[in-house]
Amino acid sequence: MTILAILKRGACALTLAATPALAELPVLTIASQAGGTVAWELDTIRHHGFDQAHGFRLEIQDVAGKAAGQIAFQGGEVDVIVDDWIWVARQRAAGQDIAFIPYSRAVGGVMVSENSTARGLQDLAGEKIGIAGGPNDKSWIILRAYAAQQGFDLMAETEQVYGAPPLIFQTARSGELGGAINFWHFMAKQEAAGMRHLISVADAADALGMDPAMPLLGYVVQAALVSAQPGLVAAFAAASRDAKTHLGGATADWDRLRPMMNAADDAEFGTLVAGWRAGIPVAGPVDEESARAMFRLMVELGGEELVGTATDLPEGVFVPLGS
Repeated sequence: MTILAILKRGACALTLAATPALAELPVLTIASQAGGTVAWELDTIRHHGFDQAHGFRLEIQDVAGKAAGQIAFQGGEVDVIVDDWIWVARQRAAGQDIAFIPYSRAVGGVMVSENSTARGLQDLAGEKIGIAGGPNDKSWIILRAYAAQQGFDLMAETEQVYGAPPLIFQTARSGELGGAINFWHFMAKQEAAGMRHLISVADAADALGMDPAMPLLGYVVQAALVSAQPGLVAAFAAASRDAKTHLGGATADWDRLRPMMNAADDAEFGTLVAGWRAGIPVAGPVDEESARAMFRLMVELGGEELVGTATDLPEGVFVPLGS
């Protein structure tokens, strides 16, 4: 028998020995948009075996977009999706027993061209504002409330242009917009392209008396899973935290992830890394009082189209996490 054959047989034996143990681990399936920013964390969990270290196996089901993920989740095809807790609150008010685990506090804001003379939202009067996410985008609602606090009607005094994030990004770069509100990773691209921040949603939320570190985006799970397998849900949250801790300091991993980040150049790559790291939420439970204040704002300005029948933050939106 050749050395190569011996090595192959040994490798096969190791695989067979490891397979039963791996097969015995409970499986948690998550729907994730291919190429999305969440994929960076999920890949890190799988690559370093943070899932197996916490006693489960993570499986990733690629979906085309947010709507496809919601359909797969509601149809029972996956255990976890990524969405914001405003949507979770709406669904709970409608009778769906689901809950939220924080993933990121990265939020958008308003960016203007490098040569813009604007120094505040009032300076955008008469200008076009590009908004990714539509008229009920959460960042847009918070910025409207912040402007109103200062006596400025942002909606009435500007012209809104709605579009998909890539379209808003390109239109903003071309100089056709006085300001642009986009998702954080497109804001990172805009910054790398020379645009500058006018105001962040975090600063606006802080001025409104809300927690600027509130994690808006998170992992959504069925509450039944939390009740039936709390250890599995806690293990997933721990694996997520391990990945965040790792990516918060490791450089080599970002080099490994770079091909899936679609960074146009080194500057864009650097701003994407910095933006993702800045979005890492603090460990521990969500400040529910701050969440309630934010939700009331969504009810007031977004109405039924955004929050459905909910008039206040329903109980049980957030999965209890240790401090």
